[in-house]
Amino acid sequence: MRLSLAVFLMAALAASLAASAEQVTEPRTGVSFPDKEGDMTLLGVGVRTKTFLKVKVYAAGFYVAGSALAGPLAAHRGKPVTPALYRDLVWGDFPKLMVLHFVRDVTTAQIQESLREALAKADPARREAFIAYFGDTRSGEEYRIRWAPGGILEVTAAGKVKPPIPDKNFAAAAFGAWLGDDAVQQDLRRALVSRAPLVLR
Repeated sequence: MRLSLAVFLMAALAASLAASAEQVTEPRTGVSFPDKEGDMTLLGVGVRTKTFLKVKVYAAGFYVAGSALAGPLAAHRGKPVTPALYRDLVWGDFPKLMVLHFVRDVTTAQIQESLREALAKADPARREAFIAYFGDTRSGEEYRIRWAPGGILEVTAAGKVKPPIPDKNFAAAAFGAWLGDDAVQQDLRRALVSRAPLVLR
């Protein structure tokens, strides 16, 4: 009986802590992202739109490891967002994570065409391997694109872990699609680092 009560209290405490975790909501889609993912901190959220009608495709959340905030990114502390910060976020060899939460259904052809266009300058073989991870996607499904140390790109597609791509240049190209000078959408690029002044202080 006492054991059951202890288990119940521990579960209640865990649920309480989870509920109290701060959520950051992307206002145009209503999709919320936790401000922490393990040891990673949310740097910003935004929405990917397509066509002149601004059709909402997915909400995106961008996370960076705490070790990077205290280490290689500390040089940007207390400063406005600059091109140098974007470069460090694209090329820095530290854990980072892009979460794409889809808010509409898209076909394999639609998503792969969009990625092929965004990664037009990347290594073709790496690009096609990466693009193959993206298929028919339903509203509510997520893709998680993670940079592991050494520039290893790890992708989880709708809960399915894909083979890693060990290529720092391609990993940078992938994150550059959202954060680089030629990002797919400039307002999304800015939104993905909108919390940087708050986090890097």
